[in-house]
Amino acid sequence: MQANKSRDTRPELALRRAVHGLGLRYRVDKAPIAGLRRRADLVFPRQKVAVFLDGCFWHGCPEHHTVSKTNSAFWQEKVEVNRRRDRETDRRLADEGWTVVRVWEHENVSAGAARVYAAVRRPTTELQC
Repeated sequence: MQANKSRDTRPELALRRAVHGLGLRYRVDKAPIAGLRRRADLVFPRQKVAVFLDGCFWHGCPEHHTVSKTNSAFWQEKVEVNRRRDRETDRRLADEGWTVVRVWEHENVSAGAARVYAAVRRPTTELQC
């Protein structure tokens, strides 16, 4: 468990490079709102966009999640708790007017970066609704 990095993973660095290549600038590993003890991988404070890069194992990807062979009940519960926390995070951020973009680690980096770009560059009229 100690070998698992909380930031600067290979998929995260690839997404950051792609988003930066599209001309976007962001904060890294930051809590989007005060009092929320969860950190987004990329944060665009002015546009109120929080990007989370979710790992297939830890967040229960519907395509790639595998059940652990050892201590499977523990890991199944752990992933379910992560999923519930992700939904709660999305809801709390939405209540504060934030847009949440979730990218799976297996997703095409360019496609993920394009989704981030679309969320950040959406017309300002949408932001006021």
